[in-house]
Amino acid sequence: MSTKKIEHPLLLLDNSNVNTLFNEGEYKCTKMTFEEVREIIGMYDTKDITVCFSHPDTYDIIFNYIGIPKQDYEYRLTRAIEPGQDGIIFKMYVTPSETQPIIHNDGIEAKKIQNIYVYCVHITRTK
Repeated sequence: MSTKKIEHPLLLLDNSNVNTLFNEGEYKCTKMTFEEVREIIGMYDTKDITVCFSHPDTYDIIFNYIGIPKQDYEYRLTRAIEPGQDGIIFKMYVTPSETQPIIHNDGIEAKKIQNIYVYCVHITRTK
């Protein structure tokens, strides 16, 4: 847990809102591993982290598959990052499935149609 005063919360972002954030200012972006993301989030108190996406699939992927601890993070729609503020972008992209197996569960068929990939980028607004 952090003991320093945080001027701006760490923003957790996804594809749905990242384009609106780059309307003005200068930014530094760095690709990150999932372990690095977990470490950075671990350096902040829960009250100093803001979730800026509302899509349930994004939430599920970040907190169930990447291993970010589920907390009661504040949600806020964000249209801008302040100078000096940091964020973590969870970029998702979908590709068609090269194999499309059909599975049967309780007499119902389901077919795999796509693959979902996630990578993480640390962003800081410098100006």
